[in-house]
Amino acid sequence: MSSERVADVARARDEALALIASSSTLDELEQARIATLGQKALLTQVKRGMGALSVEEKPAVGRALQEALAVVEQSFAQRQGALETEVESASLVQDRVDVTLPGRVGPVGHPHPISMMLEQITDIFLAMGYRVAEGPEVETDWYNFEALNMPPDHPARSLWDTLYIAGAPTLLRTHTSPVQIRAMKAQPPPIYVIAPGRTYRRDAFDASHSPMFHQVEGLAVDRGITFTDLKGTLDAFAHEVFGPRLPTRFRPSYFPFTEPSAEMDVACPSCEGAGCAACGRSGWIELLGAGMVHPRVLANVGYDPEQVTGFAFGMGVERIAMRAYGITDLRHLYDSDVRFLERFAG
Repeated sequence: MSSERVADVARARDEALALIASSSTLDELEQARIATLGQKALLTQVKRGMGALSVEEKPAVGRALQEALAVVEQSFAQRQGALETEVESASLVQDRVDVTLPGRVGPVGHPHPISMMLEQITDIFLAMGYRVAEGPEVETDWYNFEALNMPPDHPARSLWDTLYIAGAPTLLRTHTSPVQIRAMKAQPPPIYVIAPGRTYRRDAFDASHSPMFHQVEGLAVDRGITFTDLKGTLDAFAHEVFGPRLPTRFRPSYFPFTEPSAEMDVACPSCEGAGCAACGRSGWIELLGAGMVHPRVLANVGYDPEQVTGFAFGMGVERIAMRAYGITDLRHLYDSDVRFLERFAG
């Protein structure tokens, strides 16, 4: 009886080894494992029937069973390793990268025209000795208006279409002049700062207006500063942006925080002052507003207007970028049209 069981074990072992050897994929090998070592396999059935064998039969059958299981499991492990190696080799061949092929060059980004102009303006004034000052875009009424000589009943407030924040005496700043107030309150004179940043007004979005736009404002306060210093500074700035050939001019104007006040024009870059459609046939384009800091503004921040004077100026970055780069519609700067932006790639 034991010899029959031993023969069954040997037959099951040989069938298992043949099935394992014929497996050409890992899935087939798994099916072979289930067929030879699973619950219904012959070796498993012999193992379960060991309890029914006599004491004399158990040693021979048990030894044969253990040897057969060891051989089958070893064969399975070897075949599994070989198939996994084949799969890995095939994957490496399929995913192989030919390093001799030319690389794929992806698109290279470049600064936005507004960023380019902001950087250029900032660099010009940094070279003059100014420093950059920053402030919050959500401002109080005092910093945005009152400290700048515009009390609540001042008619000049109608010049700004202000976006107020409900439930608080705060607003989205209409200019970056509040940064000048904060800078002066933070330190005694002398002070030379520029304040670049976003500003907000209740404007329609059209070819020349936007409810959000960028400004750069400048402030210089020291002993003995005059309007001549202001003109020399802004002339140097305009020549850096538009070139030394284009002349500038100053026209009297009004701003509640400067006295006297002026607007600065530069000869039209398109026609160099001859007159064209871009400048309305006038030969000039408006560049910025400026003036001497009003004594009340100096007093509001604790400066003595009898001891120091100063000048301030403010410019719209989008407007200067449009003039410098020949852009006719402000909306192009915000449409994110790649075809338009590619014109400014370096």
